Amino acid sequence: MLKFALVGCGRIAKRHSELLGLGQIKGAELVAACDLVEEKARKIGAQFSVPYFTDMHQMMQSENIDVVIVLTESGNHAKNVVELAQYGKHVVVEKPMALTLDDADAMIQACDKTGAKLFVVKQNRFNVPVVKLREALEQGRFGKLVLGTVRVRWCRPQDYYDQAPWRGTWAMDGGVLTNQASHHVDMLEWMMGDVESVFARGATALANIEAEDTAVVTLKFRNGALGVIEATTATRPKDLEGSISVLGEGGTVEIAGFAVNKMKTWNFVEAKPGDEDVMERYSVNPSNVYGFGHQAYYEYVVDCICNNGPHLVDGLVGRKSLELINAIYESIETGKEVYLRFRPKYCKLGGSF
Repeated sequence: MLKFALVGCGRIAKRHSELLGLGQIKGAELVAACDLVEEKARKIGAQFSVPYFTDMHQMMQSENIDVVIVLTESGNHAKNVVELAQYGKHVVVEKPMALTLDDADAMIQACDKTGAKLFVVKQNRFNVPVVKLREALEQGRFGKLVLGTVRVRWCRPQDYYDQAPWRGTWAMDGGVLTNQASHHVDMLEWMMGDVESVFARGATALANIEAEDTAVVTLKFRNGALGVIEATTATRPKDLEGSISVLGEGGTVEIAGFAVNKMKTWNFVEAKPGDEDVMERYSVNPSNVYGFGHQAYYEYVVDCICNNGPHLVDGLVGRKSLELINAIYESIETGKEVYLRFRPKYCKLGGSF
């Protein structure tokens, strides 16, 4: 039984704590919670009958912890992970793993030094229709890839950003690309392959924040395919969609829903047995899509640690999508096409402006 401890008891901690604290993950249990704000830590501690702390180093003195989950502000992920890595425990960190590439590198090195596995939360990769799309790609059913598109049309009113002073800031959060759309950026690159270059525009349309709440990005992939990212939290009055589409010479797949969780199109030039059942069998649209996929993600983490299963979303994977996000911000600031691999010069993410 792997014993998990939470560091950071904010909004996203609800899903993590419920899965682990209510025994929904086989082979895993919640044993401690920590937050600088005592009331937040106490609430989770009381709910799941586990000790709570306001000092993560005090919490880590316990030998009763196998994995620590970092759910603090995005801008604090790197600092927290580097400090926690010294205890040699495995680390799970929410997206984005960090805001700067230097911080991501420091996190990877710190975990490598002690032999701790570093997991970056990419739960949408485990959504049932997404797994089916990836399977089709690996089978070569698309042939030559032509176009990949992700759309994040969500609603985050001003009171969402006002809940915490770090939200929407360059130093601690970034905008829609770093926060809400980071899973979709990762997924597009995972499906379409390595990115050659990006050109992007961003705007702060409706929210009173430092960073962008709306962005459009065009991408050129190394395999010659093109891509589009459309991301906004300025959809009104409510969420519209979170989707991905992949077009190739051999077929088209589109996954829609609010959180890339509902198969919308499954068409291939050459049909295979089972294609007729895909729309029914691989379309998942749960009543609560917020945090959906975390259960499958934690099952993967347990399998990776206990059974030496494949490490699909490690620090290097997290760094790859972070580099792409940094390149997008570089393009927004310079008004120019940015080629990967690169080191940011004008990207504001992770800085104070």
